[in-house]
Amino acid sequence: MSESLSISDVVPARSSKSLTVTPHNIDSPHVSSRSTNSIPTVDANVSSSSLEAFELEDGGLNKARIVVIISVLTGVSFLSSLTNGFIAIGLPRIASDLSLPAHLIIWPSAVYPLTISTCLILAGSIADVIGNRNINLTGCALTGGFILACGLAHTGIEFIMFRVMQGVAVALCLPTSVAIVSRSVPAGRSRNIAFSCLGFVQPIGFSLGMVLEGVVLDTVGWRFLYYLSGSLCLALFAVSLWALPHDPVIQGSILTKLRNEIDWVGAFMISTCLAVSSYVLATLSDSVDNIRHPVNIVLLVGSVALILAFILWQGRRERLNLPALIPNSLWSNKVFTSVCLTVLLTNAVANSMETFCSLFFQEVQHISALGAAIRILPSLIVGFCIQLTTGLIIHRFSPSILVLTTLALSAGAPLLMAVISPRWPYWYVAFPAQLLSPMSADIMFTIGLLAVSEGFPADTQALAGAVFNTVNQFGQSIGLTLLAVVSAVVTKKTEDQGKGKDEALFLGYQAGFWTAFALGVPACLVGGFGLRHMGKIGVKRD
Repeated sequence: MSESLSISDVVPARSSKSLTVTPHNIDSPHVSSRSTNSIPTVDANVSSSSLEAFELEDGGLNKARIVVIISVLTGVSFLSSLTNGFIAIGLPRIASDLSLPAHLIIWPSAVYPLTISTCLILAGSIADVIGNRNINLTGCALTGGFILACGLAHTGIEFIMFRVMQGVAVALCLPTSVAIVSRSVPAGRSRNIAFSCLGFVQPIGFSLGMVLEGVVLDTVGWRFLYYLSGSLCLALFAVSLWALPHDPVIQGSILTKLRNEIDWVGAFMISTCLAVSSYVLATLSDSVDNIRHPVNIVLLVGSVALILAFILWQGRRERLNLPALIPNSLWSNKVFTSVCLTVLLTNAVANSMETFCSLFFQEVQHISALGAAIRILPSLIVGFCIQLTTGLIIHRFSPSILVLTTLALSAGAPLLMAVISPRWPYWYVAFPAQLLSPMSADIMFTIGLLAVSEGFPADTQALAGAVFNTVNQFGQSIGLTLLAVVSAVVTKKTEDQGKGKDEALFLGYQAGFWTAFALGVPACLVGGFGLRHMGKIGVKRD
């Protein structure tokens, strides 16, 4: 197949018919109306209550309703990321107040991405069958409820369990948000901006959460922010009941559709594999010596075996013309594969850089938590501007040019931090590194989400969002684990050589930044070669 084909030409629809990849265009007249990416239109399959909710304007949703939809969808993601920022700064105080055992200290932050990555693909598959609106509303309500529950927790175990359930709830929201935007917002500039918003609210929420936690930790206490965030999330749920467009009426039995149209065996395999892999990565980030434990060795080998089994199972489903969760034929497309790999690597670098820079400022340069949060604010501001700008201009340029440029610039961020001296002023090296750090990840989020969502037919948009967000989340886990392991090994080795704690910490973080740079190099290569023939995306369709 020609590598010059765009991603939207090669991704198959999930159906009980053949899943062989054949070239088609999502706007082709040969594609059924169920597989079009246009905004919802009124037909006999939509209930009367749906007609009232749509508020049609020239055949589609009016601009005011679109703004509200984008606001509520991004609001839930923002508040969830905000709570992650609370954890990043407030975990020591939270652990002390809730008497959390030392061996569980990493789990309030680790279980959230673990449960999200585990549940995303299954949640997306179910939403594509029974409707995105109800799944999203359920996730929004549960997210608000469990954020409040975190603030009400009396023990460390309760807090961890509420974080687990918050991750499950957010997993219901992320893929359905992508599907709702794809179905409700017209292709072109409006949809590009909507996807940009879905991207930049996450780093903004995380960074703002760290700042707010640093401000209130010694005043009103850490619980206050959970009460506030949970209440705001439930308020968004109330608005969503009115704002989100209704799904078409489901024809036939829902249970029959769930049984026949979802690859449950494949979903179990990939979910279990992601859960086990995330658990092993989390334990390694706590201590590299954990890999020597027999249980972790068995789990690691088991996760690799599950990956192989999943690939074989998907191939069998395709040969039998049965619905496949993620058909193996998808990966034959260079653009799709390159997008996923580049997003994984860039998120591994960007997320680990944000965390390690914050720790470097606190532990090596001995700056307060609030001061460290303020020092990474330039990264937040640049990320916000890049995400919004990308949504405004992406339809005018070849994405490959933007990708290549920003990948090259972002690779300089970990390089700058790797050659830094603890005695240098912030403005010499650290500040430029914060400006460069978010560029590639933020641009790739918008480009990747547009490419993947445009490539999947309309009846698999939630699965498209699930695949993308799974790659995104897993990249973050991989990046943090690699940097944590390398940093811990170098720090311990340096201390064993008789050097001081401060010097050992510095050399450990320096090794971590070199590791981030090493991850950025293949990202440049994959993005440069794999996406060089990507056509324009985010273009308005007639």
